[in-house]
Amino acid sequence: MTTNDESTAPRRTLPAVRSDGTTARVFLAFLATAGLFYVNIMPAIVDGLIGGLGFTARQAGYVGSANVYGAAVGALAIVFLVARLPWRPVAYALLLTLIGMDLLSMLVASAPVLIAARFVHGLVGGALVGIAFAVIARAGNADRTFGVLLVVQFGLGGLGNLYLPRLVPVFGVDALFLALIAFSTATLAMVPWLADYPVPTKQRVAKDAGSRVARVPLALTLAAIFLFQAANMGLFAFIIGLARAAGLELDFITWTLALSGWIGIVGAMLVVLLGLRFGRTLPVAVALVVTIAGFYALHFSASATLFLVANCAMGITWAFVIPYLLGLGAAFDETGQTAALAGFASKMGLASGPMVAGRLLGDGNDYGLMINAGIAVLIASMLAGALPALRQDRSRAGSAPETNP
Repeated sequence: MTTNDESTAPRRTLPAVRSDGTTARVFLAFLATAGLFYVNIMPAIVDGLIGGLGFTARQAGYVGSANVYGAAVGALAIVFLVARLPWRPVAYALLLTLIGMDLLSMLVASAPVLIAARFVHGLVGGALVGIAFAVIARAGNADRTFGVLLVVQFGLGGLGNLYLPRLVPVFGVDALFLALIAFSTATLAMVPWLADYPVPTKQRVAKDAGSRVARVPLALTLAAIFLFQAANMGLFAFIIGLARAAGLELDFITWTLALSGWIGIVGAMLVVLLGLRFGRTLPVAVALVVTIAGFYALHFSASATLFLVANCAMGITWAFVIPYLLGLGAAFDETGQTAALAGFASKMGLASGPMVAGRLLGDGNDYGLMINAGIAVLIASMLAGALPALRQDRSRAGSAPETNP
C-alpha cells in the first residue's frame, strides 16, 4: 500500500523507484539511519575519543550522551512540523548540515566544545530521523521497512565497530567522523530516487481521525517503546563490566558481542519476511518472553556458554521487537506524526537506559539488581504494548487483507 496522491505530487525530474518496493525500503532505511548512525558505532566512537584525543571515559560518555539527547530533542520538535514540511528539501538540508557538523567536529579537540557540537549534530540528526519515520509511515507496511532499517543498522554498525577502532590509531579520530560523512553522502545520493510520498489529502486525514485521537493506545505504545529500548540499552551499556565481574576473558566477551550483533540481523530479517502475517501481538509477546529469559540467564554469566547464548538470543529479539513496536506507533495516523513521535520515545529510551542502569549499579557494581530491574522494565513494556497491539490486530482483521510486496 502507498499513500501517494498523484494529483498533489510535484512534477519529478528523475524516475523514482517503486514507492513500496524493496529498493525504496533500503533507501528509506539509509535515510532513517543517517541521523543516528553514531549510535550504532558508539563503542568505536567512545574508544576513539579516549585513545585518539585523550578524553576521560566520562568525557567520552558525555559526548555520546549529548548526541543522543540532542537527537531526542530534534525528534520531538519535528513531530509538530512533519505534516507541513516538504520532506525532500528538508532532508537535503539536514543531511548537508550533518556533514558540516561532522567536518567541524574533526577540528575540535576540547571536550566541552565537542559535547556542544555533538548536541547540535544530534538535534539535526533527530529531526532527520523524524522526517524519515514520517515518510516510512506514508509508504505503507512500515513494519517491514523498520525491519530493513535494523538490517542496515546492525550490518553496517557491525562493520564500523569491527574496523574503526583499528583505523583510529593510524588515521586519528578523524576516521570516525569521516565514516559518518561517508554514510550521509551515500544517503544524499539515494534521496532523489525516492518517490514523493505526499501528506495524505485532508479527506483521508479526516477519515483517519479516529485513530489519531486514540490517545490512550498511542500513549501505551510510546511507553512500550521507551521501556523496551531503555531496558536493552541499559544492560548493553554495561555488559562488558558484567561479564568481567563474572570472570570471563575480554577476548571472549568482545567476540560474543560482535556475534550477537551480527546474528541480530536474523531478527530484523524475520520481520521483513513475516510482515503482519501473524499480526503484532503474538510475535512481540513471544520475543519479549525470550528477551526476559536472556536477561535472567545473565545472572549465571560465569558460564561462558550461557553468556554467549543469552547475548545472541537478545540480539535477535532486540532487532525483531523494535520494528514491530515502531510500526505500531506509525499505524496511528497516515501523516507520519505518530511515527516521528515513536522515534522520539525510542531515542529517549536509548539515552535514559544507561543513565538509570549506572545509578542502579552504584559504586558496588550490583549487576544482579541491574538485571532484575531490566526484567521488570521489560515486563512493563510487554503489558503496555499489549492493548494497542491487540487493538490494531483486530482492526486489521476487520479490514481487507494486506498485500505483500
